[in-house]
Amino acid sequence: MAAVRATRESRARRAGRSAGRALHRPFTGAARGLRRATHAHGAGESGLAKLIELHAVNSAGDMMITVALASTVFFSVPTHEARGRVALYLAVTLAPFALLAPVVGPLLDRVPHGRRAAMAGSMLARAVLAVMMSGAVAGGGLELYPAALGVLVSSKAYGVVRSAVVPRLLPPRISLVKANSRVTLSGLLATGAAAPIGAGLELIGPSWPLYGAFAVFVGGTFLSFSLPHKVDSGKGETRARLASRDAAAGPVRGPRPKPGLRTVGPSVLHGLQANAALRSLSGFLTFFLAFLLREHPLGGLDAAVSLGLVAVAAGTGNALGTALGAWLKARAPEAIVASMLGLALGAMVVAALFYAVLAIVVVTAAAATAGLCQALAKLSLDAMIQRDVPEAVRTSAFARSETVLQMSWVVGGAIGISLPLFGMLGMTVAAGLVGLGAALAVRGLLGAARRGGRAAPRVV
Repeated sequence: MAAVRATRESRARRAGRSAGRALHRPFTGAARGLRRATHAHGAGESGLAKLIELHAVNSAGDMMITVALASTVFFSVPTHEARGRVALYLAVTLAPFALLAPVVGPLLDRVPHGRRAAMAGSMLARAVLAVMMSGAVAGGGLELYPAALGVLVSSKAYGVVRSAVVPRLLPPRISLVKANSRVTLSGLLATGAAAPIGAGLELIGPSWPLYGAFAVFVGGTFLSFSLPHKVDSGKGETRARLASRDAAAGPVRGPRPKPGLRTVGPSVLHGLQANAALRSLSGFLTFFLAFLLREHPLGGLDAAVSLGLVAVAAGTGNALGTALGAWLKARAPEAIVASMLGLALGAMVVAALFYAVLAIVVVTAAAATAGLCQALAKLSLDAMIQRDVPEAVRTSAFARSETVLQMSWVVGGAIGISLPLFGMLGMTVAAGLVGLGAALAVRGLLGAARRGGRAAPRVV
């Protein structure tokens, strides 16, 4: 009898172990697959894989803070009051950031030997600010907004440093545009995973997404120091003068010109103008559609469903643009950027013309197109910087261009929140933003492509 019981217990243990392995296998298999993807083509040896993982952590934490702020500032009150709250958010956070942004890039550009510490500091600052916001998020008090400003500045500072770090971690077999595609895609995947987790924490209480963000950013603080030590090396780097185009052609006579964004070459200059237009379009659509679809949902759908549909379309377009960037590598980046401006302009014009009869189709398509064009144009700009800017000044050019793009998003968002909630009007303004960028940049991009897109930057 005892032998029978022992046999049954042994069978039960084996069955339990088999069931445990069966349940565990999908998770371990997914983890191994992700690790293989992030470490492929020498990314593990160069340290790029660590940056990919760090960016995923950064994006997940930012998304949890976004969920907490959206539920407080936007979803918890009627539309007219929400517009006032978001306007206050813009005034108290994004407007001061527009003044701080020009300082962030050059300031970080001066401390190339502390990049890991700078990234860790941005993570730790957001962890502390998330805890500070947790007490104010339920009531939406004014003390919430200075903390939100701190989160925004810290997040953008991380983005500037990350752009400067990527060239230091490039494996021999991966181009810069492909490396940036991998980093960006990891952030998109982490954002998509963190959004439902943040929404689930929101059901427990309005402060819980912020507690989740605190835990994520604390982990990111320690992960920042796992990056290779060469990230902190400034060997071989020089600040880019980034002054007038004429100053790049010969020796300077008289006073040195003030820093601008021209000695990086015509391709980079016009590529930056095009990306600024597309980034302002992104900011505009984010705020304008958020209020428009809450007040006038698409096709009789619920407001939340309409917003979710547009958000999924934009995210899908962004992911598709990132994937295309990796596939296209660095082929004809000027032509790609010019094409993205044309595609975005066409989508906005169609949305304005047919909004009254096919709103659900044209708005969803416009959001997806904007996401695709922004992602692919940014990766093409990265390729132009890699090709045209010498390594000695490349990190400086990345830091300064990133600052300009963040400011463009602020301007677009401010325009979006100030408009009346008429769909055709909004899509017309969106088309105007892209049209302005096309007028400024397309001719120069195509001309630079014909000339080879190169200009010798002046290093000082």
